[in-house]
Amino acid sequence: MKKYHLLAVLALLAFGYAEPREPNFVFILVDDLGYMDIGANNPQTFYETPSIDKLASEGIRLTQAYAAAPVCSPTRASIMTGQYPGRLQTTDYFGAVQPDKVGPNYADSRKMLPAPYVDQLPSSELTMAEALKKKGYATFFAGKWHLGNEGFYPEDHGFEVNRGGHEAGGPYGGSRYFSPYGNPKLDDGPDGELLPTRLGRETADFIRNNSNKPFLAFLSFYSVHTPLMTTPELQSKYEAKKLALGSQTVWGEEGLRKVRQSQDHAIYAGMIESMDAAVGEVMAAIEDAGVADRTIIIFTSDNGGLSTSEGHPTSNIPYRAGKGWLYEGGILEPTIIKWPGETMPGSVSAELVSSIDYLPTMLEIAGLESKITDGRSIVPVLRGKNQPERTLFWHYPHYGNQGGSPSGAIRKGPWKLIQFFENDEAELYNLDEDPSETRDLAMVRSELTTAMLAELKRWQREAGVLFPTPVQK
Repeated sequence: MKKYHLLAVLALLAFGYAEPREPNFVFILVDDLGYMDIGANNPQTFYETPSIDKLASEGIRLTQAYAAAPVCSPTRASIMTGQYPGRLQTTDYFGAVQPDKVGPNYADSRKMLPAPYVDQLPSSELTMAEALKKKGYATFFAGKWHLGNEGFYPEDHGFEVNRGGHEAGGPYGGSRYFSPYGNPKLDDGPDGELLPTRLGRETADFIRNNSNKPFLAFLSFYSVHTPLMTTPELQSKYEAKKLALGSQTVWGEEGLRKVRQSQDHAIYAGMIESMDAAVGEVMAAIEDAGVADRTIIIFTSDNGGLSTSEGHPTSNIPYRAGKGWLYEGGILEPTIIKWPGETMPGSVSAELVSSIDYLPTMLEIAGLESKITDGRSIVPVLRGKNQPERTLFWHYPHYGNQGGSPSGAIRKGPWKLIQFFENDEAELYNLDEDPSETRDLAMVRSELTTAMLAELKRWQREAGVLFPTPVQK
C-alpha cells in the first residue's frame, strides 16, 4: 500500500497538482454607489441588489470602509497605487479646473483658489496590474478609467486588455449608456445594447478564457454615474414601485445645496439593477470557469452617493451629505470582500479600512512584497481579527461640484475631525455616538480637537500635500 501511495504522490507532483495555484483577483468598482444603496447594508433600500447581497452572504462586509477621497479620480489612483491622493497630488477628478484656469467670475463665490493637482496617474507609481503582471498574471480592465489621457491609459499601467477605459469620467459619447457608445476603447455592440451589461459580459468572457492561469480582472463600472439613464422597462418598474409604496421625496439642506433624503429615484434604481445583474454574470462566470475556490472578489465604490447635485439621484441617510463632501455620506463606501477559505461567509467587520489598503492586501495574498507608504494589508481583518488602532487621513483642497469646500479630515478610533481650509476651523464628531455628524464637539472637546488638528497638520507636512490659496480680490 505504501508503494502505491508513493506512486500516487509522484503522479500528482508530475502533473503539478501538489503546488497551490496563485489566487485570482476580481476587483469590482462601482462609480458613485452610496453605502446605503445596497440591500446588504440597508434592508429598507428602494433599490434591488440581489447579486451584491449574495456576494455579501458569501464574504465579509466591511462597515467602516472608506474612499480616500470624496470624488472619483483621486480614489481610483489610491486603489491602483496604495497611496493617499494627497501624497500623489492627484486630489481632484481629472479634468477639474486648475488654479491658473479659473473663469473671470470665479472669485464672486469663492474665497480660495483650488490647489493645483496632478491630472495623470504617475508612471513612476507601481500599479496593481504592473505588480501582478510581473508574477505572470493575465491582466484585464473594463469600464471607466479616468486616470489620464492617451499615454496614461490602462494599457500604459500594466493592463494587457482594455475594454472601455480612457480619459472620460462618464459615458458621454454616442448614445451614452446605450450602444453605439462613441468610446474609442470599446467596440460598439448591437444598437441599444446596455453598457453595464456589455462590461459585465466582457469581464465574464475574460475569466472563462483565462481560467488556466492566474488573472486580475478589474471591472470598473461607469454606472451609476450621470447621465442618469436606464431602459424604459426598468424605469416603469420602479415608477410603479414608488407609486405602490406611496413614497414622497424628502429634501433637506446641506450648506447652500438641497440634499435628497429619500430613496425613490426610478431611473437611478434601474441603473443599479442593471449594474447588479452584471455583477451576477461575473460571479456566475467565476463558478463556470471552475476557479471560485481560488478567486478573491473585492467590491466597492469610489465615493459616496450623489445626493446634493446633478439630479440628486440617491439618499445617504442616515449619513450626512454625499459625493464631493468629507462628511460620511461622501466617503463611506459599500465594501464586500470574498476570499474563499479565509473570509467567513456572511461575516461583518467594523475595522477601519481605506481604499489605499486594497493593493497591499492583494500583494500579501499573492505572496508579493509590498513597499507601499500609506496603505496596509487588511488580511487579518479578512480573517476575522482585529487590527491595531490606526489613523486615516483625507485631503481635498478643492471646491466640489456637489457643494463641498476645500477641506481635510482625520479619523482615529470613533473620532473624526474635519478641517475647513477657508477659515482653518474644525468640526469634531464622535461617529460611534453620532454617525450622522449632527453634533459638532469641537468646542466641548477642545483639547482633543487641538491634538487631532495638530496630527492632521503633521501628516499634511509629511505627505507634502498642496493647499488652496486665498483669492486676491
